[in-house]
Amino acid sequence: MSRGAGLTLGLLAVAGGLIVSGSLRAAEPASSVAAGTVLLRYTFRRGDDLASDVMHRALTETTMNGVTQSVETSTDSSRTWNVVAVDEAGAATLEQVVDEVTMTSRSSDQGEIRWSSAGLADPPPGYEGVRQSLGVPLVRLRVAADGRILERRELRPCPAAATGDLVIVPLPEEPVAVGHEWSVPDEVVVEVPNGPRKSVRTRLRYRLQRLDDGIATIAVDTTVLTPVDDPRLEARLLERIWDGTIRFDVEAGRIVGRRTAIDRRVVGFGGPQSSVRYKASLEERATSPKPAP
Repeated sequence: MSRGAGLTLGLLAVAGGLIVSGSLRAAEPASSVAAGTVLLRYTFRRGDDLASDVMHRALTETTMNGVTQSVETSTDSSRTWNVVAVDEAGAATLEQVVDEVTMTSRSSDQGEIRWSSAGLADPPPGYEGVRQSLGVPLVRLRVAADGRILERRELRPCPAAATGDLVIVPLPEEPVAVGHEWSVPDEVVVEVPNGPRKSVRTRLRYRLQRLDDGIATIAVDTTVLTPVDDPRLEARLLERIWDGTIRFDVEAGRIVGRRTAIDRRVVGFGGPQSSVRYKASLEERATSPKPAP
């Protein structure tokens, strides 16, 4: 995989795969919630700025004709979701802004490139648009109180996230206890440049893993439902299939962090002697939001 492709994966982690933090309020009186269960709901307030820091690391090893090349990338970013409106039903309109980013790429044949938006240097060739994408709204979402995405609009070109499009965690409809599972269908489109293109059905499965000192840990994993028998498409699908955990502060009513990880290999994507391995991790931590005016 080229250095440009490695940097692109870092950019994907900036453009998507975000957590959204909100206040949590039970939709029914506490007395009506069964003991040992919790009812999770988002409650957003107009004017809130919901901030997070994201650390993404990825290693791609590509082998062709017995020669292995590697690209290692790291992307650190700070981003904010602005709550621009909340309707009477509690549905919120959110806009995402990436505030700053630091990107590093190391390849086995070209050395290291590093760029930080905090400095004065221009972005690497081919990524001049990164600076223009900072500090401006990239995505607008309309989100229901239970986490359903009612509407999504890309305000600027925004590729799918390298670790899944986890913009907001969908919440179960009813109060749940530890061990409860719920799932959400999804669909991703994978394609090979100048090659085939396929829509792939997936399923995100969530499980309330534990509840310790007011922090709910939610495990999530991805299952591919559509058979993919073309190694070229399977290789492009690697970064879209991931597992991880989400930490939810029940008392504060917000997601305070998440971790995801991928380590998969595909053989034969470019001939019988070819293989690609993609190993990546992502950690996201909520930071103190600015108070509403």
